[in-house]
Amino acid sequence: MDQAKTSQFADKIFSDMAGAMGMGMAYLGVKTGLFKVMAERGPVTTGELAAALGMIPRYVEEWLLGMTAAGYLECDSQAGTFSLPEEHAFLLASEGTDHYAGGLPYGAISFLWAAPRVARAFRDGGGVDFKEFPEDCHAALDLMNRGNYDNRLVPAWMREMPTVTDALNGGGSALDVGCGAGRVSLNLARAFPRARFMGVDTDPRSIKLARAEADKAGLAERVEFVAGTIDSLPPRLKFDLITLCDCLHDLGTPEETLGMIRERLTPDGTLFIMEPKAADRPEDNRNSVATMFYGFSLFHCMTQSLAKGGPGLGTCMGPARTEALIREAGFTRFKRLPIKSRVNLFYEVRA
Repeated sequence: MDQAKTSQFADKIFSDMAGAMGMGMAYLGVKTGLFKVMAERGPVTTGELAAALGMIPRYVEEWLLGMTAAGYLECDSQAGTFSLPEEHAFLLASEGTDHYAGGLPYGAISFLWAAPRVARAFRDGGGVDFKEFPEDCHAALDLMNRGNYDNRLVPAWMREMPTVTDALNGGGSALDVGCGAGRVSLNLARAFPRARFMGVDTDPRSIKLARAEADKAGLAERVEFVAGTIDSLPPRLKFDLITLCDCLHDLGTPEETLGMIRERLTPDGTLFIMEPKAADRPEDNRNSVATMFYGFSLFHCMTQSLAKGGPGLGTCMGPARTEALIREAGFTRFKRLPIKSRVNLFYEVRA
């Protein structure tokens, strides 16, 4: 046995454990507003930060020390202050932007909550249904995607599909399948005031959030959210655009759902798919992004599909498997869009 290799792997295990604890501590920073206040105030003492948020100083002190050890914060021992570097605040205290990373700690805590249940499923089968996940899971999914939907969906992603934008500008229609909190439909509705929009999701809690967001945005009369599946919609309803954003791999019945989507598209309609970024070959997925997504798959995406008796496609399907699934559903035109992203792949699909 190579002792040096064992030692190196021991370092990796400690590093991975530190990363898990770092995510837990970062969750506290996002959840409680600690990062936000530190970004606003600059260097602060434990007492100043605790007073600003009405918190218990001993908890704040341990969090500051832990986040400093993890490399999230910087400290000045002589002055007794801690600070969040501007470059870190860019990612951790920038909610609403397309570079906000605060949803990842939320996701880590929400998804790992399912770990004991997933462990049982390894032997018993089934999985963890989405309705079983804690409320923070809804916030995690929204925080991870909201910035991109708000800032990139219309000006960047839709620009790659001029036929779609022409149809929506002309008063067309769009449906978001697996709409979650409704961000896709709401952003499209803002950009295309003549078109009509719908979102559908099987999770009632998500639909409740989406309707609340529509009310808050003053778009409730133009955007409809439905709790159910595609066949819950009026049978004659057709759409120029149907979107599947970060949810194709979650589906319990992907072939059936894709078939229903194909039937709901107008003759020149487009299916827009966004999926997590992964390579087709396992050896090409030895990186932090793919590792993260395989964790998401086991603890959230794949397990909820298996809980419904589905195939459990998994978060890291990759382009080849995605294309095969699309073509098996009867679509003949499949195109990977040239949209740059560290974490997502984008596809334009037509019948």
